[in-house]
Amino acid sequence: MCGIIGYVGGRPVQEFLLSGLAKLEYRGYDSAGISVIAGGRIDAVRAVGNLSALEAKLASDMGAAAGGLVALAERPATTGIGHTRWATHGRVSEENAHPHYDSGDRVHVVVNGIVENYMALKERLLAQGSIFTSETDAEVIAHLIAEHYAGDLAGAVRAAYAELEGHYAFVAMSLDEPEVLVGARKECPLVVGCGEGEQFIASAVPAFLAETRRVQYVENGEIVVLRPQGVKITTAAGELVERAEQIVDWDEETAEKGGFETFMLKEINEQADAVADAISDRTARGDGVDLQEEDALDEAILEDVKRVVIVACGTSYHAGLIGRYAIEEWARVPVEMDIASEYRYRNPVVGPGDLVLGITQSGETADTLRRCASHASAARACSPSRT
Repeated sequence: MCGIIGYVGGRPVQEFLLSGLAKLEYRGYDSAGISVIAGGRIDAVRAVGNLSALEAKLASDMGAAAGGLVALAERPATTGIGHTRWATHGRVSEENAHPHYDSGDRVHVVVNGIVENYMALKERLLAQGSIFTSETDAEVIAHLIAEHYAGDLAGAVRAAYAELEGHYAFVAMSLDEPEVLVGARKECPLVVGCGEGEQFIASAVPAFLAETRRVQYVENGEIVVLRPQGVKITTAAGELVERAEQIVDWDEETAEKGGFETFMLKEINEQADAVADAISDRTARGDGVDLQEEDALDEAILEDVKRVVIVACGTSYHAGLIGRYAIEEWARVPVEMDIASEYRYRNPVVGPGDLVLGITQSGETADTLRRCASHASAARACSPSRT
């Protein structure tokens, strides 16, 4: 789950993008980035870590000028996109942070979701001369739009959309059309905020609620074109869609809960999407489960596993219980569950043939991390991961 935001209008865009990303940071804090159009070029700044890392990089003359970029504050831009990433495909790195761009640096995109057929598309684009700079599936969208671009960004997005498989939402901008943003939705959320002489687009309403309460929800299979003067929504085939504006009467606290009374209700209703996001990139090829990541366990280790011990707290513990059912059903390996706050003070029997998995909701659960660290050498592996 990632957060995306975009703006086109008359105000300096950098400050708005950062404030909007702050409202979306719960959707991912592995890395963040923004791209803006100004002075006949697109400037992009990305940073690993939470939003404060991006803000620090933007505040630094060295960071803002990296790679020959002009410091953004010196010439305010009025069109831009931003992203906060929760890594699913590709390790956490600046190269894998969004926005992504094409080989000519003329099309930039921010993406939430998974492109399931990215490998086939990437191989074709590489053969045609595209140069990829990341390990992500999302980058293929920028190259694909650039391949189809012939003076009409909306047309290029529709052509790219027709080739993409998966579930995603993205926003694209082109140097050749500096006052246009184009968004596309396939199963992942996307909402437009309507203003006077300015338009907003984001993964969720809180990103722009301080600026406008007039919204248009983009439905599945639709393309939306934003210009300062207005918004046009079409089907993927280009047929015009009439969509009435709605007025959001939530306060900011309610908006952050997605309109639900409590965060718990919001999270309950998001479970299906969360599970789909977590597994879809690993099952995209349809021929098994892909665990080939840089820090993945060696297959030889997995072949020797005789027992799995899952250590977790709270909701992560309940996720582990579901994992126990799945592992025992499919792998036929016995699984034990332990609460991390208790496991930490035990002297458990672990050794060769045991795989200890530490699960945390945030990557920061102290009991889980400390106990896993203390037993990493005794067990075959101890790999804290997020739910």
